[in-house]
Amino acid sequence: MPTAPLYRAGRFLLFALLSAPFTGRLWAQAPARPAPPATRLAPNLRQAGPSPSLLRVSVTDEAAFRQWLGNTRPDAVTEAEPRQPGLLRVRGLDAAALTECPLVKFVQAADRRARPERELGGLDFGVNKITTVHARYPTLTGQGLTVSVKESPLDIADLDFKGRLLEPDPLASLLNSHSTIMATIIAGGGNTSPDGRGVAWRARIAQSSYDNLLPDDGALLAARGVSVQNHSYGVDVENFYGLEARAYDQQARQYPTLLHVFSSGNSGQLPAPAGPYAGLDSLANLTGEFKNAKNSFSVGVTDAFGLVNPRSSRGPAVDGRVKPELVAYGAGGSSDAAALVSGISLLVQQAHQQRRGTLPTAALVRAALLNSADDVGRPQVDFVAGYGQADALGAVQTVLDNRFVEGTATTGQERVFPVTVPAGVHRLKITLTWTDPEAAAGTAAALVNDLDLTLRRTTTNQQWLPWTLSAYPHRDSLRLPARRRPNHRDNAEQITVDVPAAGTYELRVRGFAVPQGPQAFSVAYEFETGLSWVAPTKARGLDAASASQLLRWQWAGPATSARLEYKPVGQPAWTVLSASVNLADKLFRWTTPDAIRPGQLRLVAGATTALSDTFFVARPLALNVAYSCPEEALLTWRPVPGATQYQVYALGATHLEPLHRLTDTTLLLTTAEIKARYFAVAPVLSGRVGPRGATEDVLQEDHGCYVRSFTPRLLVTDSVRFDLTLGSLYRLQAVALERRQPDGSFLEILSLNPVPGLALQLADPTAPAGYSQYRARLMLSSGAAVFSQPERVFRVSEAPAVLVYPVPLVAGEPLRIVLPPNEAADVRLFDLTGRLLRAEVAEIGVIKRIATNTLRPGTYLLRIRLHSGPEITRRFTVL
Repeated sequence: MPTAPLYRAGRFLLFALLSAPFTGRLWAQAPARPAPPATRLAPNLRQAGPSPSLLRVSVTDEAAFRQWLGNTRPDAVTEAEPRQPGLLRVRGLDAAALTECPLVKFVQAADRRARPERELGGLDFGVNKITTVHARYPTLTGQGLTVSVKESPLDIADLDFKGRLLEPDPLASLLNSHSTIMATIIAGGGNTSPDGRGVAWRARIAQSSYDNLLPDDGALLAARGVSVQNHSYGVDVENFYGLEARAYDQQARQYPTLLHVFSSGNSGQLPAPAGPYAGLDSLANLTGEFKNAKNSFSVGVTDAFGLVNPRSSRGPAVDGRVKPELVAYGAGGSSDAAALVSGISLLVQQAHQQRRGTLPTAALVRAALLNSADDVGRPQVDFVAGYGQADALGAVQTVLDNRFVEGTATTGQERVFPVTVPAGVHRLKITLTWTDPEAAAGTAAALVNDLDLTLRRTTTNQQWLPWTLSAYPHRDSLRLPARRRPNHRDNAEQITVDVPAAGTYELRVRGFAVPQGPQAFSVAYEFETGLSWVAPTKARGLDAASASQLLRWQWAGPATSARLEYKPVGQPAWTVLSASVNLADKLFRWTTPDAIRPGQLRLVAGATTALSDTFFVARPLALNVAYSCPEEALLTWRPVPGATQYQVYALGATHLEPLHRLTDTTLLLTTAEIKARYFAVAPVLSGRVGPRGATEDVLQEDHGCYVRSFTPRLLVTDSVRFDLTLGSLYRLQAVALERRQPDGSFLEILSLNPVPGLALQLADPTAPAGYSQYRARLMLSSGAAVFSQPERVFRVSEAPAVLVYPVPLVAGEPLRIVLPPNEAADVRLFDLTGRLLRAEVAEIGVIKRIATNTLRPGTYLLRIRLHSGPEITRRFTVL
């Protein structure tokens, strides 16, 4: 008979074995193995191969290290990392040799080459409920806040950034366009077109370079008012907590309202190259060790249906922490997804400013975003989608509704916050986050301060623990669903309860181990319930006659069918689009009608009816610049059936602003109004302003002052003909063709009165042989005249003459031969010694080109025998 303690231990072991799901490994679900001590070399430096030429080294004493280096490796070159005490750059030394110095704490490659993480793609702000925020909370625009885009400089001439760029780089337009796209997604002003409007479209934009992968100067970011910095770039796959991740965590603690958002990467199908997860395909493949920081976001990418892209980089981090924390839609890859989350973070910050008057901590922004995220992929949290699809509406409402608490905790201290859950809630969700102190580079366990979150129902004492993942380094273990158990790896913990009973609950935050306390924390919570529309909205409608328009709603409840209906404004009856849609699908693909009109959608499920905003089904209204003269310009657009007025916009200091509202489809701009330069127009139907089209630049050269183009049919010809294209006939009385005379005056050749159309053909039947200069003259009803640019034409004489040009010419420039009308010829090329160099045939009606790239400088002879009989000799010189 075993003793009682041994019996209890055996019974506990048997229970653990029987209760653990089988995964192919007996201990796959067991907690991760004890962390080994931190090593001093980054994983990629421990492998065989040459050491990088430039290394980044963390030391305990800079002066003593330099002295050691001078004594032992005098050929090595060092320089201090700016604003990073204890960090040095070392060149000319093998990484392993540095570990011989006891002063060295960690060594890794210095600035690896950063790469943008974007492919070609479009945008759909409905996926992450951004358009819903724009419609419901029109004052949330990012105004007063500043985002920094860290990578290559962006295009300072882009209209969507007008008046909002801080310290623009004059070389930006010559560099990579990737950062311009990221800035547009985050904070584009929509001046070029509605598609150019970003998430936080009135925020200021600062720029930074990713040439140095360490954080920017925090004091400079603070001075610029930067509260979010976007990082849509990556290097090779790196799965370790290095000097850069440590520096970002340190900066987060020094500047608690500054949030860093990283793209997770587009390497989701690659294995981790080193560390505990080495060799596991499609796991632990974030593109950069800096993305392993604890206090920032790493963002993966989904498609428009919420499915995680296979190329989206995923976790876990080297110590088993959840990475990425969020996913978002990005047709262009994880770069777009990160930019969307950066923009959403700005909206959350502004919501807090409006509610409390201050910027929220980055920990609170993280809590609001993680807690409101829509679960995608495997249930609860996972290493592919993190906490889910970013939900801008839910995050903003968390802050505006005051559904969060903040506090501090020390070791052993427990903070308790009561929460009242109303009846009818489908799911209660709670998330705890905190800004954890930086850990040592190379550590196997990055968490420093460990807090625990629990939920307790006061009437029953029932308790819930957070969802926690297995971090055991085996594929089966890493794909196990999350379980309710203590989390001692992440500085974010989440609890959900399905269909909670109404009543009072307690959110409990306890300091499990807080060696660097007290630790500040934030807790966000929400009550998921009900049915509401997400897209379309009054801020963003649908394209007319399109089969690919997605209708979106949010539903928190059991699987239920509903009837989907549509009704244009002014119509008495609803049209059934689908008799039965599954509300759990949360989307429906609709082929929109071929009409421009406002309307509404509704979902009917039993006694529940959800009405959408009144939105437009329309094609954007294109603006045409009929002409642009120095003293006036004429704008025109097509009439829209049902439109009672048209709203014209002009570009102001930063954004398009209303200029005129009129009933006509033309607008004559004054000299003063032309200075705005950029204009757009939208129809007004049923008292609502519809979607505007792309913005037009009235000063663009192709518009011209009435004349769009004036071009000769041929530069060398036997009959002089011109094509004249006009932009408008407004106030135009006559058009004349004029030829320049030897005395400099112009002779009118022909005149058209009235002007028959916008595309005209003008000819000079009496043109003299040789060169002549022509222009078009336009007579206006005001008595003013408008002239085209002059054009020069060579008319071949009627005699059997041959034109050879240009003479002289530069070697490599083709020599051209023009024959008399209806003539062909044999052409022979000789040098001055009489040697035949080339023989060719010149066809009828074709300007013959003779290549000269093989000719040396000098004089040559052409013998041209016309097929009608005569032979003509021409001499030319090659320079």
